[in-house]
Amino acid sequence: MYVVTLIAGPDGGPSTAGSVDALHRSWGAKGGITWLAPDAAARFVVPDVPPDFQQAWERRDAEGIDLVITPVAAGSVKKLLLADMDSTMIGQECIDELADEAGVGDRVAGITARAMNGELDFDAALRERVGLLKGLDVDVIARVLAERITLAPGAATLIATMRARGCHTALVSGGFTAFTEAIAGRLGMDEHRANILVAADGVLTGKVGAPILGADAKVRALAEIRDRLGLEPVDVIAVGDGANDLPMLKIAGLGVAAHAKPAVRAQSPIQINHADLTALLYLQGIPKAAFVEM
Repeated sequence: MYVVTLIAGPDGGPSTAGSVDALHRSWGAKGGITWLAPDAAARFVVPDVPPDFQQAWERRDAEGIDLVITPVAAGSVKKLLLADMDSTMIGQECIDELADEAGVGDRVAGITARAMNGELDFDAALRERVGLLKGLDVDVIARVLAERITLAPGAATLIATMRARGCHTALVSGGFTAFTEAIAGRLGMDEHRANILVAADGVLTGKVGAPILGADAKVRALAEIRDRLGLEPVDVIAVGDGANDLPMLKIAGLGVAAHAKPAVRAQSPIQINHADLTALLYLQGIPKAAFVEM
């Protein structure tokens, strides 16, 4: 059995109800429709993956509606949430913002975009970008956090709602602890892991602490935290947008590519391209009426 979930993005609301009704009828759904948010999010159960799912997905994607199908167990409420930070839980790439302050913004942003799309080796690209920050005053980090970094839409509600249900939440980033500590604290997350920007005498040295936290480290973090809590893979939800998130997404019970890079979307069966991060709550069957706002 599979759960079909439809979630409207900002421009997809008017046609969502019609899409839900049409797919519920044509796919031989078992039981009725559960509306998680009026005219905005709904789910129903089907016996198998419909043969025309891809065509239906492409049509709804063009209409600004996220369409997801998962095994029933994958669509249950999770006990562990792992989230990427940059361009996932926040709206920016922290290293790009630091680079802009250092006067090398365009050069670093270009490397970041290619690395997150899987075109460059993550470790080498990170070292190259951090090297361009050499000599930057460490006090700039606090200013960037205060003036440039914003939470992604729905991030605060996602974390508050999951924690209210007893879920353990972890921020696992290929970015830097100077930022994950602040963002995890702002969101009330239980723990965070990231890379260390090395500084001396109040300035960045252009070095990143070893070992670098990349794709493999994210997988290890998921497994370590899951096992420490005595959970099963099905109990885990993970979300990210970059190529270094893909292995983590693949081993989670519910791995969600959220507003992801093209190469990541191409390899991710579960995508949220239009709705905000509260979509992850709908994917677990949590209705809007049960959301907890921070």
